Amino acid sequence: MKGGDSSYDLAIIGAGINGAGIARDAALRGLNVVVFDKNDMCTGCSAISSRLIHGGLRYLEYGEIPLVYESLHERRYLRLTAPHLVGPLRICIPVYAGARRGPLLIRLGMLAYDLLSMRKKLPNHEMLSSAEIHLAEPGLNDQGLRAAARYYDAQVTFAERLVLENLLAARSAGADIRTHCEVTQINAVGGAVQSITFKDPDGSERQVGVKAVVNAAGPWVDRVLDVAPVPGKRLIGGTKGSHIIVGQFDGAPNDAFYVEAAADGRPFFIIPWNGQYLIGTTDIRYDEDLDHIRASAPEVEYLLSETNRVFPRAALTRDDIHFAYAGVRPLPFKEAGPESAITRRHIIKANKDIARGLISIIGGKLTTYRSLAEQTVDKLAKLQQLKLPACRTHETDLPGAWGIDRAREVINALGAVSGEGVDRLLSIYGGRAAALADLCSQSPELSRALDGEGRVLAAEVILALRDEFAGTLEDIVFRRMMIGLDADQGRPLYDEIAALAAAEADWSPEQTTQQLNDLNEYARSLRVG
Repeated sequence: MKGGDSSYDLAIIGAGINGAGIARDAALRGLNVVVFDKNDMCTGCSAISSRLIHGGLRYLEYGEIPLVYESLHERRYLRLTAPHLVGPLRICIPVYAGARRGPLLIRLGMLAYDLLSMRKKLPNHEMLSSAEIHLAEPGLNDQGLRAAARYYDAQVTFAERLVLENLLAARSAGADIRTHCEVTQINAVGGAVQSITFKDPDGSERQVGVKAVVNAAGPWVDRVLDVAPVPGKRLIGGTKGSHIIVGQFDGAPNDAFYVEAAADGRPFFIIPWNGQYLIGTTDIRYDEDLDHIRASAPEVEYLLSETNRVFPRAALTRDDIHFAYAGVRPLPFKEAGPESAITRRHIIKANKDIARGLISIIGGKLTTYRSLAEQTVDKLAKLQQLKLPACRTHETDLPGAWGIDRAREVINALGAVSGEGVDRLLSIYGGRAAALADLCSQSPELSRALDGEGRVLAAEVILALRDEFAGTLEDIVFRRMMIGLDADQGRPLYDEIAALAAAEADWSPEQTTQQLNDLNEYARSLRVG
């Protein structure tokens, strides 16, 4: 079904985890695919999660057993197909006197969790007495501590790289990836999707023919439907979630913690992450600006207060926060009821009332993106009466999953980065780190560390621009090299990265200055001050 640039079987709007996963699956099954995003890939909901690949223990409370079962099995697939990005994480649940969830309820939940994750390679849960957990975690508040449970889930440190590798796999299968391209019109003829109108990064307007459209814009799903041939009903009623990131603190835990908040009984996480601690999340109904979402002062205070309650020696204040991020979960619209009770199951909706061939994705979890993609392509095939091969993404490695040992060898042979730097490169690029060594062999001036610790390689900037769809300094720093998520947001390296990028992309001095200004402004927007 591969076609020319002017006509596609499928256009996907949104380059987050769902859009990227659908693109990969559809392209691997032979469809001619194009992906659009008005920004960079992974700039929305996919980047604002707690970065867990988990079954959703809390969903058991609401009887969403099929979702938990699906999530746990998708966790296993990701551990197999993306081991460089997804690793095991031990999580502790302390149980305090007066909590809504007592030891018996926690124990029953743990048993169900183990049962639903059959064939897993992670250990089963264990229950600990108050004395045992206090010995293991001496910084934990022991006032009223009754017991604790410990179990395993998984963590994706950089969700951005998971999205990217799905897009890279889609491209390898023939898909076109067009980031920084905003769709301005979905066009239909005779009630069926016929074409897409979009703006190129330079602002020029273009049109391509398409047979079907998947609206995977996350919180912006309704915004996309606004440019469809006829208006549709509201689909998204998202809730806002915020996280704060802090450094090592007095009494900090060794494991991740899943704790019931005293203020409202809602569980939240305290997670070792990227050499720091990721604390979140909140869950607040949100109907405001989707493009400039920030963690509010009350949310920040809530997370600080609850963390200080559980780890009293921490005494965290706003000054201890490295940065924070916030976004909106693209949940189904529901006028009333508690936020936590809104289903986390995804909905794949055929918008026949708007145009045949248009499908919208509502909801979805980072953990279950692959399954969602498979179901979406299956549904598209049924609606369009296509005979497609079976999905194989559950057993197909992502690009960085293979060749890791060779990558380690060739990166070590460069002698340009420290041992810590080698580990960092492999955790970001996996086996694709070998491409960095190839760049260095072609251009020896790229074979140098940009920082004094020998962690960051100059060649990363060039790889991001040439092979990873990056178009701006923000793309490079925050969603390719990932140093934007370090404690200092990579700020000491901005000027040198800009010089490398400008030479590669042929930016004028004025363009380079503007890129630096935009990068610094974005970094500032994440700091709470």
